[in-house]
Amino acid sequence: MALRIRDENTLDVPVIEALTEAAFRHAPHRSGTEQHIVNALRRAGQLTLSLVAEEGGVIVGHVAVSPVSVSDGARDWYGLGPISVQPELQGRHIGASLMHAALDGLRARGAAGCVLVGEPAYYNRFGFRCVPGLVYPGIPPEYFMALSFGGSVAQGTVRYHAAFDATA
Repeated sequence: MALRIRDENTLDVPVIEALTEAAFRHAPHRSGTEQHIVNALRRAGQLTLSLVAEEGGVIVGHVAVSPVSVSDGARDWYGLGPISVQPELQGRHIGASLMHAALDGLRARGAAGCVLVGEPAYYNRFGFRCVPGLVYPGIPPEYFMALSFGGSVAQGTVRYHAAFDATA
């Protein structure tokens, strides 16, 4: 079956919530609140991109992208995540397809760059790198990475939207 990436719609919201919870249920570095974060970002109007991956009309993956602030005043930087794939379908390039679609969407919007928290062995393949001088407090530096879309890389402390503190 062909994979289709599209923007979320209101009918997708409960499916995205269940998918996100399932995808992170056994993840080693999960907070257990990933689905609440996506919902809080949506309620706050902070989902710059919310893309779903469909196979045969069934949603099998989701990625959220939202604005971040950087203490150096850099503008147009975004945070990617959470990104979720139905557990039994992981390893089939659904996550990679969502990543490429999200990064293409950010480039099309004129974004300066993107940051994320994740496994370096996975995200390096998309061009993400640890950047000395760009930090996210409380996260080991090797798991906080950035990708610049051509300009200079922001420097300083990154802050995600308050929705990332959501617990319900």
